[in-house]
Amino acid sequence: MGSSIRKRWISEAVSGVPRAERRSCEYDAYVPDRLSDRTFRLDGEVAADVADAEAAIARLDTRAVALTDTEALARILLRAESVASSRIEGLEIGPRRLMRAEWARQIDELPGDITAEEVLGNIDAMRTALAVAEGIGRITTDTLLEIHRCLLKDTRLHAHAGRVREVQNWIGGNEYNPCSAVYVPPPPEQVRLLLDDLSEFCNSDMLPAVAQAAIAHAQFETIHPFADGNGRTGRALIHLILRRRGLSTQVQPPVSLILATRAQDYLYGLTAFRFQGALDVPEAHAGLNAWIGIFSAACVRAVEDATAFESRCVDIEEAWRARLGRVRSGSSVDLLLRMLPGTPVLSVSSAMAALGRSKPQVNDAVARLQEAGILTQVTVGRRNRAFEAREVIDAFADLERQLASPAADTVAAPPVRPVPARRRRPSSS
Repeated sequence: MGSSIRKRWISEAVSGVPRAERRSCEYDAYVPDRLSDRTFRLDGEVAADVADAEAAIARLDTRAVALTDTEALARILLRAESVASSRIEGLEIGPRRLMRAEWARQIDELPGDITAEEVLGNIDAMRTALAVAEGIGRITTDTLLEIHRCLLKDTRLHAHAGRVREVQNWIGGNEYNPCSAVYVPPPPEQVRLLLDDLSEFCNSDMLPAVAQAAIAHAQFETIHPFADGNGRTGRALIHLILRRRGLSTQVQPPVSLILATRAQDYLYGLTAFRFQGALDVPEAHAGLNAWIGIFSAACVRAVEDATAFESRCVDIEEAWRARLGRVRSGSSVDLLLRMLPGTPVLSVSSAMAALGRSKPQVNDAVARLQEAGILTQVTVGRRNRAFEAREVIDAFADLERQLASPAADTVAAPPVRPVPARRRRPSSS
């Protein structure tokens, strides 16, 4: 499933760093086989795992319509994927801080928060990936470059945005040389051809969608085509393929977050995928199937977590309605309650635009929700009055924690990566 090229690293490290990090060395860069020329065969159990995963994703995509506002669920799951993906990359931000920054940007006010702007850029990239997949004819290398450009264009790494790397990169070891790296991707001169091949594979419909997404994601991470932002772009690629194949047309399950939670399985699967040797040997076949099985199991778990969160949103809205008493169907209050799960921070103006109602109607609705304790007034930016639904924001933080728990239960198994702190429960005394 690939081969290694022996290369020579000539050190240019300056003095002041340890000798081991200044040295030159020989290293092996891994070059994967082309995907578009290959025939793939799934073992019986793995084929069943793939079928289970596809059925679960399709069920979530259709069942969400009956349970709650699908657009709201899609927005908040997309936000969860983007926020937690950013946490994986080391960008720490709490849900309330992010949602306030998101709202500030919607009213054309700069958030003034560098971390928030980077995470918002991640959300933009995910939205771009999904928008690109709408009615798409073909995925191209330019498609992947555009997603990457959106991801980095407003960050301190903007110089790399949408550009294939021109230097050797590596994973693990130190930042000065690849001598002790855990993995060294292909040399830069081969990256463009490998991306073109990957794009061609993404346009094939010969494999089930979940198997195709698994292989494409692993190949992308193997190529590691960018100087930075590979992880987030590779995660967006999963959704791009599932959307293009029509499997998740409305709701995107946070698959990559489950892979990040099960990090040991994820790394094992990628390593098995990167088998060196002939494609027709049993070890190559076993490695491919091991990875697809791991990916399929992550899809099923992602759907379970998304479904649980959706039910939580339904429970919150039902509790709100019970608190308010009679709510007339189609009224501004009714529409506002439906809007809040996907947009938990809003202003009167943004609500007017979203609902198509007059200022007095929205003012009355907001006042009623304030009186019931559903909305709380806050100040965002320069004296901008906003309102937030704290129960939704708290539920979003709980979702982040659940997605980071190997057992989907932070009491049974604590989160394995950075997440928002557990919120304090009100005292029963």
